[in-house]
Amino acid sequence: MVPGVALARASLIVNKPADRGRPPAIHPSHRFSSQPSRFHSQTPNMMSFKVRSSKFRHVYGTALKREYCYDNIRVSKSSWDSTFCAVNPKFVACIVESAGGGAFIVLPLSKTGRLPADQPVVGGHKGPVLDIAWCPHNDNVIASGSEDCVVKVWQIPDGGISRTLTESVVDLIYHQRRVGLVLWHPTARNILLSAGSDNQVVIWNVGVGEPLIHIDCHPDIVFSASWNFDGSQLLTTCKDKKLRLINPRSGEIVQEAICHEGSKASRGIFLKGGLIFTTGFSKLSERQYSLRSPDKLDDPIVMVELDTSNGVMFPLYDPDTSMIYLCGKGDSVIRYFEITAEHPFVHYINTFQTPDPQRGIGMMPKRGCDVSICEISKFYRLNNSGLCQAISMTVPRKSELFQEDLYPDTIGDIPAIDAEDWFNGQDAEPILISLKDYHQPTRLPTASEMKVAKKPNILDKPSANKTVKSSPNNTTAPPVAKPQFNQPQQSIPDDIVKEFKEEIRKLKAMIVKHENRIRALEARAAEDTTDTAKDSGDSVHKNNDLNDLEIKDNDTEHVDTNDDDD
Repeated sequence: MVPGVALARASLIVNKPADRGRPPAIHPSHRFSSQPSRFHSQTPNMMSFKVRSSKFRHVYGTALKREYCYDNIRVSKSSWDSTFCAVNPKFVACIVESAGGGAFIVLPLSKTGRLPADQPVVGGHKGPVLDIAWCPHNDNVIASGSEDCVVKVWQIPDGGISRTLTESVVDLIYHQRRVGLVLWHPTARNILLSAGSDNQVVIWNVGVGEPLIHIDCHPDIVFSASWNFDGSQLLTTCKDKKLRLINPRSGEIVQEAICHEGSKASRGIFLKGGLIFTTGFSKLSERQYSLRSPDKLDDPIVMVELDTSNGVMFPLYDPDTSMIYLCGKGDSVIRYFEITAEHPFVHYINTFQTPDPQRGIGMMPKRGCDVSICEISKFYRLNNSGLCQAISMTVPRKSELFQEDLYPDTIGDIPAIDAEDWFNGQDAEPILISLKDYHQPTRLPTASEMKVAKKPNILDKPSANKTVKSSPNNTTAPPVAKPQFNQPQQSIPDDIVKEFKEEIRKLKAMIVKHENRIRALEARAAEDTTDTAKDSGDSVHKNNDLNDLEIKDNDTEHVDTNDDDD
Protein backbone atom coordinates (compact mmCIF):
# COMPACT_ATOMS: atom_id res chain seq x y z
CA MET A 1 0.00 0.00 0.00
CA VAL A 2 1.01 3.57 -0.46
CA PRO A 3 2.82 4.88 2.66
CA GLY A 4 2.11 8.19 4.33
CA VAL A 5 -0.91 10.04 5.62
CA ALA A 6 -1.14 12.31 2.58
CA LEU A 7 -1.18 9.32 0.27
CA ALA A 8 -3.96 7.51 2.15
CA ARG A 9 -6.47 8.78 -0.40
CA ALA A 10 -4.35 7.62 -3.27
CA SER A 11 -5.40 5.01 -5.72
CA LEU A 12 -4.65 1.40 -6.28
CA ILE A 13 -1.28 0.76 -7.89
CA VAL A 14 -1.81 -0.11 -11.53
CA ASN A 15 1.03 -1.35 -13.68
CA LYS A 16 1.39 0.09 -17.14
CA PRO A 17 1.82 -2.24 -20.11
CA ALA A 18 5.25 -3.77 -20.29
CA ASP A 19 6.03 -2.44 -23.75
CA ARG A 20 5.78 1.16 -22.58
CA GLY A 21 8.61 0.86 -20.07
CA ARG A 22 6.97 3.28 -17.63
CA PRO A 23 6.87 2.92 -13.84
CA PRO A 24 3.53 2.20 -12.20
CA ALA A 25 1.28 5.23 -11.73
CA ILE A 26 -1.20 6.30 -9.11
CA HIS A 27 -4.42 7.96 -10.12
CA PRO A 28 -7.33 9.02 -7.91
CA SER A 29 -9.85 7.36 -10.19
CA HIS A 30 -8.55 3.96 -9.07
CA ARG A 31 -9.77 3.47 -5.51
CA PHE A 32 -8.68 0.91 -2.94
CA SER A 33 -10.72 -2.25 -3.08
CA SER A 34 -10.74 -5.71 -1.56
CA GLN A 35 -9.95 -7.30 -4.90
CA PRO A 36 -6.35 -8.55 -5.27
CA SER A 37 -4.30 -6.58 -7.77
CA ARG A 38 -1.64 -7.76 -10.18
CA PHE A 39 0.95 -5.94 -8.10
CA HIS A 40 0.32 -8.21 -5.08
CA SER A 41 -0.79 -11.36 -6.87
CA GLN A 42 2.49 -13.19 -6.30
CA THR A 43 2.07 -13.25 -2.49
CA PRO A 44 -1.68 -13.55 -1.85
CA ASN A 45 -1.35 -15.13 1.60
CA MET A 46 1.44 -12.95 2.96
CA MET A 47 1.55 -9.34 4.06
CA SER A 48 5.03 -7.87 3.97
CA PHE A 49 5.99 -4.52 5.42
CA LYS A 50 9.31 -2.85 4.79
CA VAL A 51 10.41 0.47 6.23
CA ARG A 52 11.92 2.68 3.56
CA SER A 53 15.50 3.65 4.23
CA SER A 54 16.12 7.39 3.99
CA LYS A 55 18.29 9.85 5.89
CA PHE A 56 15.47 12.40 5.67
CA ARG A 57 12.76 10.30 7.35
CA HIS A 58 13.17 12.18 10.64
CA VAL A 59 13.44 15.74 9.35
CA TYR A 60 11.60 18.09 11.69
CA GLY A 61 10.71 21.76 11.58
CA THR A 62 11.39 24.36 14.26
CA ALA A 63 9.90 27.85 14.40
CA LEU A 64 12.28 30.47 15.74
CA LYS A 65 11.26 32.57 18.73
CA ARG A 66 9.49 35.83 18.11
CA GLU A 67 12.53 37.96 18.98
CA TYR A 68 14.40 36.29 16.11
CA CYS A 69 11.62 37.03 13.62
CA TYR A 70 10.19 40.18 12.02
CA ASP A 71 7.02 41.73 13.38
CA ASN A 72 4.70 44.61 12.50
CA ILE A 73 4.83 44.03 8.72
CA ARG A 74 1.93 45.40 6.68
CA VAL A 75 1.56 42.35 4.45
CA SER A 76 0.05 42.97 1.02
CA LYS A 77 -3.67 42.32 0.74
CA SER A 78 -3.51 41.61 -2.98
CA SER A 79 -5.46 38.59 -4.18
CA TRP A 80 -2.73 37.69 -6.69
CA ASP A 81 -1.37 34.16 -6.24
CA SER A 82 2.20 34.98 -5.30
CA THR A 83 4.50 34.01 -2.45
CA PHE A 84 4.88 37.71 -1.42
CA CYS A 85 8.27 36.87 0.11
CA ALA A 86 11.79 36.29 -1.23
CA VAL A 87 14.93 35.52 0.75
CA ASN A 88 18.65 35.05 0.16
CA PRO A 89 21.68 34.69 2.48
CA LYS A 90 21.72 38.45 3.14
CA PHE A 91 18.17 39.82 3.02
CA VAL A 92 14.51 38.95 3.30
CA ALA A 93 12.07 40.94 1.14
CA CYS A 94 8.31 41.12 1.69
CA ILE A 95 5.61 42.79 -0.40
CA VAL A 96 3.67 45.26 1.75
CA GLU A 97 0.68 47.54 1.54
CA SER A 98 1.55 51.05 0.46
CA ALA A 99 -0.52 54.15 -0.21
CA GLY A 100 -0.05 55.82 -3.57
CA GLY A 101 1.74 52.93 -5.28
CA GLY A 102 3.40 49.58 -4.71
CA ALA A 103 6.23 48.81 -2.33
CA PHE A 104 8.17 46.06 -0.62
CA ILE A 105 10.52 46.06 2.33
CA VAL A 106 14.06 44.67 2.42
CA LEU A 107 15.40 43.61 5.81
CA PRO A 108 18.88 42.32 6.68
CA LEU A 109 18.79 38.86 8.22
CA SER A 110 20.81 40.11 11.18
CA LYS A 111 18.31 42.82 12.18
CA THR A 112 15.23 41.13 13.59
CA GLY A 113 12.47 42.30 15.89
CA ARG A 114 9.53 44.65 15.64
CA LEU A 115 9.66 47.08 12.74
CA PRO A 116 8.99 50.78 13.28
CA ALA A 117 5.94 52.39 11.73
CA ASP A 118 8.15 54.47 9.43
CA GLN A 119 10.18 51.52 8.15
CA PRO A 120 11.91 52.48 4.84
CA VAL A 121 10.56 50.67 1.78
CA VAL A 122 11.45 50.13 -1.85
CA GLY A 123 8.63 52.12 -3.37
CA GLY A 124 9.18 53.18 -6.96
CA HIS A 125 6.19 51.41 -8.53
CA LYS A 126 2.98 53.28 -9.36
CA GLY A 127 0.83 50.19 -8.73
CA PRO A 128 0.82 47.32 -6.22
CA VAL A 129 3.82 45.01 -6.42
CA LEU A 130 2.80 41.46 -7.38
CA ASP A 131 6.04 39.48 -7.43
CA ILE A 132 9.68 39.83 -6.36
CA ALA A 133 12.76 37.67 -7.00
CA TRP A 134 16.38 37.92 -5.83
CA CYS A 135 19.11 37.51 -8.41
CA PRO A 136 20.82 34.11 -7.84
CA HIS A 137 24.21 35.55 -8.86
CA ASN A 138 24.19 38.78 -6.83
CA ASP A 139 22.62 38.91 -3.39
CA ASN A 140 22.21 42.69 -3.60
CA VAL A 141 20.03 42.71 -6.74
CA ILE A 142 16.27 42.14 -6.71
CA ALA A 143 13.63 42.36 -9.46
CA SER A 144 9.98 43.32 -8.98
CA GLY A 145 6.86 43.17 -11.14
CA SER A 146 3.84 45.37 -10.59
CA GLU A 147 0.38 46.30 -11.76
CA ASP A 148 1.90 49.36 -13.43
CA CYS A 149 3.13 47.01 -16.24
CA VAL A 150 6.80 47.71 -15.42
CA VAL A 151 9.58 45.40 -14.25
CA LYS A 152 12.15 47.16 -12.09
CA VAL A 153 15.59 45.98 -10.99
CA TRP A 154 16.99 47.36 -7.75
CA GLN A 155 20.41 47.51 -6.07
CA ILE A 156 20.28 47.08 -2.28
CA PRO A 157 23.29 48.22 -0.19
CA ASP A 158 24.94 45.67 2.08
CA GLY A 159 23.53 47.10 5.30
CA GLY A 160 20.01 47.44 3.92
CA ILE A 161 18.19 50.66 3.10
CA SER A 162 18.19 53.53 5.61
CA ARG A 163 15.60 55.61 3.72
CA THR A 164 12.87 54.90 1.19
CA LEU A 165 14.33 53.84 -2.14
CA THR A 166 12.52 55.10 -5.23
CA GLU A 167 15.23 55.06 -7.92
CA SER A 168 15.70 51.67 -9.59
CA VAL A 169 18.78 50.66 -11.54
CA VAL A 170 16.81 49.92 -14.69
CA ASP A 171 13.15 49.85 -15.76
CA LEU A 172 12.11 47.10 -18.17
CA ILE A 173 9.09 48.27 -20.15
CA TYR A 174 7.31 45.99 -22.62
CA HIS A 175 4.14 44.53 -21.10
CA GLN A 176 0.78 46.16 -21.74
CA ARG A 177 -0.90 44.79 -18.62
CA ARG A 178 0.16 43.96 -15.07
CA VAL A 179 3.30 41.89 -14.54
CA GLY A 180 2.62 39.05 -12.11
CA LEU A 181 5.73 36.90 -12.50
CA VAL A 182 9.48 37.56 -12.51
CA LEU A 183 12.05 34.75 -12.65
CA TRP A 184 15.84 34.79 -13.01
CA HIS A 185 17.77 32.34 -15.17
CA PRO A 186 19.59 29.75 -13.01
CA THR A 187 22.94 29.78 -14.84
CA ALA A 188 23.17 32.73 -17.27
CA ARG A 189 24.21 36.16 -16.06
CA ASN A 190 21.60 38.95 -16.20
CA ILE A 191 18.83 36.88 -17.84
CA LEU A 192 15.39 37.67 -16.40
CA LEU A 193 11.98 36.32 -17.40
CA SER A 194 8.75 38.23 -16.90
CA ALA A 195 5.14 37.24 -17.59
CA GLY A 196 2.12 39.50 -17.58
CA SER A 197 -1.64 39.46 -17.82
CA ASP A 198 -1.24 40.36 -21.50
CA ASN A 199 -0.38 36.64 -21.99
CA GLN A 200 3.16 37.54 -23.02
CA VAL A 201 6.42 36.05 -21.74
CA VAL A 202 9.51 38.23 -22.20
CA ILE A 203 13.13 37.23 -21.61
CA TRP A 204 15.36 40.22 -20.84
CA ASN A 205 19.06 40.95 -20.85
CA VAL A 206 19.07 43.12 -17.75
CA GLY A 207 22.72 44.04 -18.30
CA VAL A 208 21.75 46.23 -21.24
CA GLY A 209 18.11 46.80 -20.31
CA GLU A 210 16.65 45.30 -23.48
CA PRO A 211 14.32 42.38 -24.28
CA LEU A 212 15.98 39.41 -25.96
CA ILE A 213 13.06 37.07 -26.67
CA HIS A 214 9.32 37.50 -26.86
CA ILE A 215 7.19 34.35 -26.40
CA ASP A 216 3.57 34.58 -27.51
CA CYS A 217 2.08 31.10 -27.29
CA HIS A 218 -0.29 31.38 -24.32
CA PRO A 219 -3.98 32.12 -24.90
CA ASP A 220 -4.49 33.21 -21.29
CA ILE A 221 -2.68 34.35 -18.13
CA VAL A 222 0.53 32.51 -17.23
CA PHE A 223 0.32 31.20 -13.66
CA SER A 224 3.89 29.96 -13.22
CA ALA A 225 7.17 29.40 -15.03
CA SER A 226 10.21 27.27 -14.25
CA TRP A 227 13.63 26.75 -15.83
CA ASN A 228 15.19 23.31 -15.96
CA PHE A 229 18.52 22.65 -14.22
CA ASP A 230 20.74 24.15 -16.95
CA GLY A 231 18.22 26.69 -18.23
CA SER A 232 17.80 25.13 -21.67
CA GLN A 233 14.03 24.53 -21.34
CA LEU A 234 11.10 26.46 -19.93
CA LEU A 235 7.99 25.06 -18.26
CA THR A 236 4.80 27.12 -17.90
CA THR A 237 1.30 26.63 -16.54
CA CYS A 238 -1.57 28.68 -17.91
CA LYS A 239 -5.15 29.56 -17.08
CA ASP A 240 -6.28 27.37 -19.99
CA LYS A 241 -5.31 24.37 -17.73
CA LYS A 242 -2.39 23.39 -19.96
CA LEU A 243 1.19 22.59 -19.08
CA ARG A 244 3.67 23.68 -21.77
CA LEU A 245 7.27 22.72 -22.37
CA ILE A 246 8.88 25.54 -24.39
CA ASN A 247 12.16 26.16 -26.15
CA PRO A 248 13.02 29.52 -24.54
CA ARG A 249 15.23 30.76 -27.39
CA SER A 250 12.81 30.11 -30.23
CA GLY A 251 9.56 30.33 -28.29
CA GLU A 252 8.32 27.08 -29.86
CA ILE A 253 6.18 24.66 -27.87
CA VAL A 254 7.94 21.31 -27.53
CA GLN A 255 5.05 19.59 -25.74
CA GLU A 256 1.81 20.53 -24.06
CA ALA A 257 -0.84 18.67 -22.08
CA ILE A 258 -3.61 19.22 -19.56
CA CYS A 259 -1.98 19.93 -16.23
CA HIS A 260 -4.92 19.62 -13.81
CA GLU A 261 -8.59 19.62 -14.72
CA GLY A 262 -9.64 22.19 -12.15
CA SER A 263 -10.13 25.82 -13.09
CA LYS A 264 -8.03 27.24 -10.24
CA ALA A 265 -4.38 28.15 -10.50
CA SER A 266 -1.82 25.40 -11.06
CA ARG A 267 1.95 25.38 -10.56
CA GLY A 268 4.75 23.43 -12.20
CA ILE A 269 8.47 23.09 -11.55
CA PHE A 270 11.38 21.20 -13.08
CA LEU A 271 13.21 18.69 -10.91
CA LYS A 272 16.95 18.17 -11.10
CA GLY A 273 16.74 14.89 -12.98
CA GLY A 274 14.43 16.33 -15.63
CA LEU A 275 11.07 15.20 -14.22
CA ILE A 276 8.23 17.67 -13.72
CA PHE A 277 6.25 18.21 -10.53
CA THR A 278 2.91 20.03 -10.62
CA THR A 279 0.21 21.12 -8.19
CA GLY A 280 -3.37 22.02 -9.00
CA PHE A 281 -7.02 21.12 -8.56
CA SER A 282 -9.33 18.40 -9.81
CA LYS A 283 -12.79 18.93 -11.30
CA LEU A 284 -14.22 18.60 -7.79
CA SER A 285 -11.81 21.29 -6.48
CA GLU A 286 -9.66 18.74 -4.68
CA ARG A 287 -6.02 19.73 -4.41
CA GLN A 288 -3.64 17.45 -6.28
CA TYR A 289 0.02 16.97 -7.03
CA SER A 290 1.53 15.01 -9.89
CA LEU A 291 4.87 13.77 -11.15
CA ARG A 292 5.43 13.64 -14.91
CA SER A 293 8.04 12.84 -17.48
CA PRO A 294 8.84 15.61 -20.00
CA ASP A 295 8.49 13.06 -22.78
CA LYS A 296 4.86 12.26 -21.87
CA LEU A 297 3.27 15.22 -20.18
CA ASP A 298 -0.23 13.88 -20.76
CA ASP A 299 0.42 10.66 -18.79
CA PRO A 300 1.36 11.42 -15.16
CA ILE A 301 3.58 8.94 -13.37
CA VAL A 302 1.91 9.91 -10.08
CA MET A 303 -1.34 11.78 -9.47
CA VAL A 304 -2.45 12.10 -5.84
CA GLU A 305 -5.25 14.03 -4.14
CA LEU A 306 -4.42 15.79 -0.87
CA ASP A 307 -7.48 17.59 0.49
CA THR A 308 -10.33 19.89 -0.45
CA SER A 309 -8.84 23.20 0.62
CA ASN A 310 -9.06 26.07 -1.86
CA GLY A 311 -5.62 27.65 -1.38
CA VAL A 312 -3.07 27.46 -4.19
CA MET A 313 -0.14 25.19 -3.32
CA PHE A 314 3.38 26.45 -3.97
CA PRO A 315 5.94 23.66 -4.53
CA LEU A 316 9.35 24.62 -3.11
CA TYR A 317 12.11 22.29 -4.28
CA ASP A 318 15.54 21.46 -2.86
CA PRO A 319 17.62 19.80 -5.61
CA ASP A 320 20.35 18.69 -3.18
CA THR A 321 18.06 16.50 -1.08
CA SER A 322 15.33 15.87 -3.71
CA MET A 323 12.75 17.13 -1.23
CA ILE A 324 9.62 19.09 -2.09
CA TYR A 325 7.77 21.30 0.37
CA LEU A 326 4.11 22.04 -0.36
CA CYS A 327 2.97 25.34 1.12
CA GLY A 328 -0.64 26.30 0.53
CA LYS A 329 -1.85 29.87 0.66
CA GLY A 330 -4.08 30.12 3.71
CA ASP A 331 -2.83 26.83 5.14
CA SER A 332 -1.30 26.44 8.57
CA VAL A 333 0.81 23.43 7.55
CA ILE A 334 3.85 22.69 5.41
CA ARG A 335 3.92 19.18 3.96
CA TYR A 336 7.22 17.80 2.76
CA PHE A 337 7.99 14.86 0.49
CA GLU A 338 11.03 13.09 -0.90
CA ILE A 339 11.36 12.22 -4.59
CA THR A 340 13.10 8.89 -5.25
CA ALA A 341 13.29 6.22 -7.93
CA GLU A 342 11.40 3.80 -5.68
CA HIS A 343 7.67 3.28 -5.90
CA PRO A 344 5.55 5.36 -5.30
CA PHE A 345 8.29 7.89 -6.22
CA VAL A 346 6.81 10.75 -4.15
CA HIS A 347 7.22 9.73 -0.50
CA TYR A 348 5.37 11.64 2.19
CA ILE A 349 7.66 12.42 5.15
CA ASN A 350 5.87 14.66 7.62
CA THR A 351 3.87 17.84 8.18
CA PHE A 352 4.99 20.96 10.00
CA GLN A 353 2.04 22.48 11.86
CA THR A 354 1.67 26.15 12.79
CA PRO A 355 -1.17 27.87 14.66
CA ASP A 356 -1.67 30.69 12.14
CA PRO A 357 -2.48 30.48 8.41
CA GLN A 358 0.26 31.64 6.08
CA ARG A 359 -0.08 34.55 3.70
CA GLY A 360 3.21 34.05 1.88
CA ILE A 361 6.47 32.14 2.12
CA GLY A 362 10.06 32.32 0.87
CA MET A 363 12.71 29.60 0.72
CA MET A 364 16.36 30.24 1.57
CA PRO A 365 19.00 29.02 -0.93
CA LYS A 366 21.09 26.17 0.42
CA ARG A 367 24.18 28.37 0.80
CA GLY A 368 22.24 30.34 3.41
CA CYS A 369 21.48 27.34 5.63
CA ASP A 370 23.37 26.70 8.87
CA VAL A 371 25.38 23.52 8.32
CA SER A 372 26.55 23.47 11.95
CA ILE A 373 23.08 22.37 13.12
CA CYS A 374 22.32 20.12 10.11
CA GLU A 375 19.80 22.59 8.70
CA ILE A 376 18.79 21.41 5.22
CA SER A 377 16.11 24.03 4.48
CA LYS A 378 14.93 27.32 5.88
CA PHE A 379 11.72 29.22 5.21
CA TYR A 380 10.44 32.69 6.01
CA ARG A 381 6.70 32.53 6.49
CA LEU A 382 4.31 35.50 6.41
CA ASN A 383 0.99 35.46 8.24
CA ASN A 384 -1.92 37.88 8.33
CA SER A 385 -0.93 39.36 11.69
CA GLY A 386 2.23 40.88 10.20
CA LEU A 387 4.74 38.35 11.52
CA CYS A 388 7.51 37.00 9.30
CA GLN A 389 8.58 33.82 11.06
CA ALA A 390 11.70 31.83 10.30
CA ILE A 391 11.27 28.04 10.14
CA SER A 392 14.26 25.70 10.15
CA MET A 393 14.11 22.16 8.75
CA THR A 394 16.74 20.04 10.48
CA VAL A 395 18.03 16.48 10.31
CA PRO A 396 18.72 15.17 13.83
CA ARG A 397 22.42 14.30 14.10
CA LYS A 398 24.54 13.97 17.25
CA SER A 399 27.90 14.61 15.63
CA GLU A 400 29.08 18.20 15.31
CA LEU A 401 31.23 17.38 12.29
CA PHE A 402 30.29 18.41 8.77
CA GLN A 403 27.74 15.93 7.39
CA GLU A 404 28.88 15.31 3.83
CA ASP A 405 25.93 13.04 3.05
CA LEU A 406 23.50 15.87 3.86
CA TYR A 407 25.41 18.59 2.03
CA PRO A 408 26.62 17.68 -1.44
CA ASP A 409 28.08 20.45 -3.57
CA THR A 410 25.31 22.97 -4.05
CA ILE A 411 24.46 25.76 -6.49
CA GLY A 412 26.64 28.81 -5.88
CA ASP A 413 26.31 32.48 -6.76
CA ILE A 414 28.64 32.40 -9.77
CA PRO A 415 27.02 32.53 -13.23
CA ALA A 416 28.14 29.77 -15.57
CA ILE A 417 27.73 31.70 -18.84
CA ASP A 418 27.01 35.21 -20.06
CA ALA A 419 23.70 36.38 -21.48
CA GLU A 420 25.08 36.66 -25.01
CA ASP A 421 26.46 33.11 -24.93
CA TRP A 422 23.15 31.73 -23.72
CA PHE A 423 21.24 33.64 -26.38
CA ASN A 424 23.60 32.19 -29.02
CA GLY A 425 22.69 28.64 -28.02
CA GLN A 426 25.15 27.68 -25.29
CA ASP A 427 23.99 25.87 -22.16
CA ALA A 428 25.85 25.18 -18.93
CA GLU A 429 24.93 23.58 -15.65
CA PRO A 430 25.18 25.69 -12.49
CA ILE A 431 28.60 26.10 -10.93
CA LEU A 432 28.61 24.26 -7.63
CA ILE A 433 30.30 25.18 -4.37
CA SER A 434 31.14 23.20 -1.26
CA LEU A 435 29.48 24.05 2.05
CA LYS A 436 32.16 22.35 4.13
CA ASP A 437 33.88 25.61 5.08
CA TYR A 438 30.67 27.42 5.97
CA HIS A 439 30.53 28.17 9.68
CA GLN A 440 27.77 30.78 9.74
CA PRO A 441 24.19 30.65 8.49
CA THR A 442 24.72 33.76 6.34
CA ARG A 443 27.54 34.94 4.11
CA LEU A 444 28.17 38.43 2.77
CA PRO A 445 29.78 38.25 -0.68
CA THR A 446 31.16 41.36 -2.30
CA ALA A 447 28.58 43.29 -4.32
CA SER A 448 29.46 45.69 -7.09
CA GLU A 449 27.94 49.08 -7.79
CA MET A 450 25.39 49.14 -10.59
CA LYS A 451 25.25 51.73 -13.36
CA VAL A 452 22.73 51.95 -16.15
CA ALA A 453 24.55 51.50 -19.44
CA LYS A 454 23.97 49.98 -22.82
CA LYS A 455 27.20 48.08 -23.36
CA PRO A 456 28.63 47.00 -20.01
CA ASN A 457 26.63 44.59 -17.85
CA ILE A 458 25.08 46.51 -15.00
CA LEU A 459 24.76 43.44 -12.80
CA ASP A 460 28.41 42.38 -12.96
CA LYS A 461 29.89 41.21 -9.69
CA PRO A 462 33.66 40.65 -9.25
CA SER A 463 34.48 36.97 -8.98
CA ALA A 464 38.24 37.30 -8.56
CA ASN A 465 37.93 36.35 -4.91
CA LYS A 466 36.53 32.94 -5.79
CA THR A 467 38.34 29.91 -7.08
CA VAL A 468 36.38 28.21 -9.83
CA LYS A 469 37.03 24.75 -11.16
CA SER A 470 35.22 24.60 -14.47
CA SER A 471 35.60 22.64 -17.65
CA PRO A 472 35.75 24.65 -20.90
CA ASN A 473 33.03 22.75 -22.71
CA ASN A 474 30.75 22.04 -19.73
CA THR A 475 30.17 18.53 -20.96
CA THR A 476 31.23 16.73 -17.79
CA ALA A 477 29.98 16.94 -14.23
CA PRO A 478 29.15 20.42 -12.94
CA PRO A 479 32.27 22.31 -11.85
CA VAL A 480 32.83 23.11 -8.23
CA ALA A 481 33.97 26.44 -6.85
CA LYS A 482 35.46 26.47 -3.37
CA PRO A 483 34.34 29.61 -1.54
CA GLN A 484 36.90 31.94 -0.01
CA PHE A 485 36.01 33.21 3.45
CA ASN A 486 39.04 35.24 4.57
CA GLN A 487 38.61 38.13 2.19
CA PRO A 488 38.74 41.37 4.16
CA GLN A 489 37.88 43.64 1.24
CA GLN A 490 34.20 44.53 1.09
CA SER A 491 32.48 47.56 -0.33
CA ILE A 492 30.89 49.83 2.28
CA PRO A 493 28.01 52.09 1.25
CA ASP A 494 28.72 55.82 1.29
CA ASP A 495 25.89 56.58 3.70
CA ILE A 496 27.31 54.20 6.28
CA VAL A 497 30.78 55.76 5.88
CA LYS A 498 29.26 59.21 6.40
CA GLU A 499 27.45 58.02 9.51
CA PHE A 500 30.70 56.61 10.93
CA LYS A 501 32.55 59.87 10.21
CA GLU A 502 29.80 61.92 11.85
CA GLU A 503 29.87 59.69 14.94
CA ILE A 504 33.67 60.01 15.16
CA ARG A 505 33.43 63.81 14.85
CA LYS A 506 30.84 63.96 17.62
CA LEU A 507 32.96 61.74 19.86
CA LYS A 508 36.03 63.94 19.32
CA ALA A 509 34.04 67.08 20.15
CA MET A 510 32.68 65.43 23.27
CA ILE A 511 36.19 64.40 24.38
CA VAL A 512 37.50 67.97 23.92
CA LYS A 513 34.55 69.34 25.88
CA HIS A 514 35.17 66.92 28.74
CA GLU A 515 38.89 67.72 28.79
CA ASN A 516 38.20 71.47 29.04
CA ARG A 517 35.73 70.86 31.83
CA ILE A 518 38.23 68.71 33.71
CA ARG A 519 40.91 71.40 33.40
CA ALA A 520 38.51 74.06 34.70
CA LEU A 521 37.54 71.89 37.65
CA GLU A 522 41.18 71.19 38.47
CA ALA A 523 42.01 74.92 38.37
CA ARG A 524 39.06 75.74 40.62
CA ALA A 525 40.09 73.01 43.05
CA ALA A 526 43.64 74.42 43.17
CA GLU A 527 42.32 77.93 43.88
CA ASP A 528 40.09 76.63 46.65
CA THR A 529 43.06 74.85 48.22
CA THR A 530 45.18 78.03 48.14
CA ASP A 531 42.42 80.13 49.69
CA THR A 532 41.93 77.60 52.44
CA ALA A 533 45.64 77.57 53.27
CA LYS A 534 45.74 81.40 53.31
CA ASP A 535 42.74 81.58 55.58
CA SER A 536 44.37 79.10 57.94
CA GLY A 537 47.57 81.21 58.07
CA ASP A 538 45.65 84.40 58.85
CA SER A 539 43.86 82.67 61.68
CA VAL A 540 47.17 81.58 63.22
CA HIS A 541 48.56 85.13 63.04
CA LYS A 542 45.43 86.53 64.65
CA ASN A 543 45.65 84.02 67.48
CA ASN A 544 49.31 84.88 68.08
CA ASP A 545 48.51 88.62 68.21
CA LEU A 546 45.76 87.98 70.70
CA ASN A 547 48.09 85.94 72.89
CA ASP A 548 50.72 88.69 72.79
CA LEU A 549 48.10 91.26 73.73
CA GLU A 550 46.93 89.18 76.68
CA ILE A 551 50.52 88.80 77.92
CA LYS A 552 51.10 92.56 77.73
CA ASP A 553 47.87 93.21 79.64
CA ASN A 554 48.91 90.78 82.34
CA ASP A 555 52.31 92.46 82.68
CA THR A 556 50.69 95.91 82.97
CA GLU A 557 48.35 94.73 85.69
CA HIS A 558 51.30 93.22 87.56
CA VAL A 559 53.24 96.53 87.45
CA ASP A 560 50.22 98.49 88.70
CA THR A 561 49.82 96.15 91.65
CA ASN A 562 53.44 96.62 92.72
CA ASP A 563 53.08 100.43 92.60
CA ASP A 564 50.08 100.31 94.90
CA ASP A 565 51.97 98.22 97.40
CA ASP A 566 54.74 100.77 97.57
